[in-house]
Amino acid sequence: MTFRSLALSNVRGNWRSYSAFFLSSVFSVLIFYIYAAFLNHPDVLSGQIIGASKVKIGMQYCLYIIMIFSFLFILYSNSAFLKTRKQEFGLFSLFGMTRSQLRKLVIYENMVIAVLAIAAGIGLGILFSKLFFMALAALLGMDETISFAVPMDAVWLTAGGFFALFLIISIWSVLRIGKQQIIELLKAARQPKGKLTYKKWQVVLGALCLVSGYGMAFVMNSYTFIILSLPILVTVVAGTYFLFTQLSIVFLRFVQKRHGVYYNRTNMLIVAQLGYKIRDNARILFVVSILSAVIMTALGTVYLMQIQGKQDMLETSPFSIAYVERGLHAHEVIDPDQLKRTIAEDGFTVARESKIVGVGLDQYVIEFTGDDSSRLGWGDDPDYRYTSDAMIISVTDYNKLAGEAGREPLVAESGKLTVLYSSFDDSTFGSGTAKGRINGEPVELPVSGSINVSMLNNWLDSNAITLVMDDLGFVNLLASVPEEQQRVFYGYELNNWEESAGLVKKLDGMISEERGGDKDFGRAERFARMKETISLTLFIGMFISLLFFIAAGSMIYFKLFTEIQEDQAQFRGLSRIGMTRKEIRRVVVSQIAIVFFIPCVVGISHALFAMRSLDNMMNTSNWIYSFVVIGIYIVMQTLYFLLASNSYMKSMLRGSAA
Repeated sequence: MTFRSLALSNVRGNWRSYSAFFLSSVFSVLIFYIYAAFLNHPDVLSGQIIGASKVKIGMQYCLYIIMIFSFLFILYSNSAFLKTRKQEFGLFSLFGMTRSQLRKLVIYENMVIAVLAIAAGIGLGILFSKLFFMALAALLGMDETISFAVPMDAVWLTAGGFFALFLIISIWSVLRIGKQQIIELLKAARQPKGKLTYKKWQVVLGALCLVSGYGMAFVMNSYTFIILSLPILVTVVAGTYFLFTQLSIVFLRFVQKRHGVYYNRTNMLIVAQLGYKIRDNARILFVVSILSAVIMTALGTVYLMQIQGKQDMLETSPFSIAYVERGLHAHEVIDPDQLKRTIAEDGFTVARESKIVGVGLDQYVIEFTGDDSSRLGWGDDPDYRYTSDAMIISVTDYNKLAGEAGREPLVAESGKLTVLYSSFDDSTFGSGTAKGRINGEPVELPVSGSINVSMLNNWLDSNAITLVMDDLGFVNLLASVPEEQQRVFYGYELNNWEESAGLVKKLDGMISEERGGDKDFGRAERFARMKETISLTLFIGMFISLLFFIAAGSMIYFKLFTEIQEDQAQFRGLSRIGMTRKEIRRVVVSQIAIVFFIPCVVGISHALFAMRSLDNMMNTSNWIYSFVVIGIYIVMQTLYFLLASNSYMKSMLRGSAA
């Protein structure tokens, strides 16, 4: 028998143990090839795909991430396999195999897995690359799909890169073989596990780290981010490590003292073995917990940003189509009847509309009492080239809009203005003075305060800031302004405004360039750009996150198989004293479930507090939406657990029956 045939025989014999590692490696190769195929696509290199520049840099970074992560993952996997085969290596050495021959055998085995994984990964990558290109073209809004191609540069880069990666790790791993004597290798599986112990100071330190980290994350906002972000990271990571190495033992000791629970059916076996499983797997459970938290936090952040981005657009642009006419009966921007007719022709309907007459406060500047740094507008400052105007409306018109939006009505102070100013941190201003020109004449009006809200679109030269005045004062002010100098705000909210980019483009073409500053039709376009960017980020990051997820589950799967021989021996003994297969299954599946879902629960806890911090920084209340991402993660983790537990159970029962 040659080394090559022996290596193939060992791979076939240990295939169930190798399968998770092999499939994870295939998926890594597949994702790497797909990204490399896009970057090396002839149309991308030639510049024919205009939108490629939006994702090219992101995909290049993804290639680096995949390669670095694959290196660490394969390194860990090889180390785990070598530990499980100590007894096998001892037998080989006992039968006369030299250490150099043993290392050569391990390299042959790893190269067999490497070649198979690379071939399968590239093959599947070629197969699914067309679907990837179609989805990417749809997200980029391309009229034509990206043509199918198999760039040979991508094939050789993927094959050469991963083969070198496997080879380097294999050589580094096998150099560690041979440091132990034969007797130590043969007795590796029968080493006593020792007593479960913990150190009180580490228990206290771990609890303090988690509590303090969570506490800081709960209160962190955009102002304290720079100060608290690093301490939160350090304390949560340290607390997670102590959670698995120390606090878990304390919790199991507590369960053991609850005799009603501990001695109920097979719970004693589950808890007794679980302590050793958690202790022996503490480091990997710690890594998987942090990895799970990173996955959920990253995807949750992008998802929440999309939700919050849309809400911000609705707040800053309450109407999807809005413009201001300079003159009570003027239609210099666009005729309302023509606008409505165009909307109907394109298949859209108006959900609500508003027409509000106001007074323009030109070259405005608002200064607030007691705070020299708080100032809105630029007045007639010659250094500020772009000038925008404010618009004064009546409190009745404001309250009508507020009622439609479900907000509280405003009680305006007589003769004073209230500033409508939307800020991301809910900050408001106190009293002050508004200066500017009305109908060409300089005026100075008192300001009572501000409200953090936008009722009219403020992306307008004639309405950069909206000011609210009491009805009597507004009527007197409006009477002093000729009709041709009055301002009229027109606002239309469309049903399905998200799909109105084509309509907006048509309406833009009807408006002269010199009046472009008096219209705000851009909400649909801004939403489309934001959605495209976030969708691309989600699309690219989803594959990386999926790779991390599969690798995290595979790490636990590997650790399970490192202990399968010991579990088989234990359950053979329990079977002889009357334990049924059903009871064995209950014990094994319960232990696997706890090992699988403990890091999942810890990762979810970390992610929830991270999402809470994000909510504070964005000054929103979208924290509940993070459960969407968490729910998807739990479903995927459950599917992985069912597959892993079924595979492990078959192997364990087959071995215990021998």
